[in-house]
Amino acid sequence: MQIASAKDQKPVFGELCFYGIINEIWDLDYTMFRIPVFKCDWIDNKNGIKVDDLGFTLVDFNKIAHKSDPFILASQAKQVFYVQDQLDPRWSVVLSTPQKDFLDKERSDDLVDNSIEHHPFIGTLPVEAFDAMDDSDAICIRGDCEGIWIENKSSV
Repeated sequence: MQIASAKDQKPVFGELCFYGIINEIWDLDYTMFRIPVFKCDWIDNKNGIKVDDLGFTLVDFNKIAHKSDPFILASQAKQVFYVQDQLDPRWSVVLSTPQKDFLDKERSDDLVDNSIEHHPFIGTLPVEAFDAMDDSDAICIRGDCEGIWIENKSSV
């Protein structure tokens, strides 16, 4: 829930994301326990974040804000990756991976996880053609450069 002030009579439920870059990692030692804390440069939510026509979130690292509040608990952070936009190098595309649930993976025999299909853009690509391929007879050859053939010693 997001509240503008203590007098706010109409709080709004919503998700407000903060994007930033970790500058320092602090480990607060309280003798009995430790708390990891990240010191970050935060992107300005008003002028430094936008969503493009395809639904991708873009950030501008030149628009830094929240300088008086640079810390976040490590448990509150989620890992994202920034890829520079090829059309406008000032902006970077925010890419995230779905959370991995390692406890369920230990109980399951299915170790294959194609998490890329959770991305909104990639989920629309025709992936079923790759699932029908038989990898036993597949030969992968690059046509853009000269390669070197390596003999498989197990079959010789």
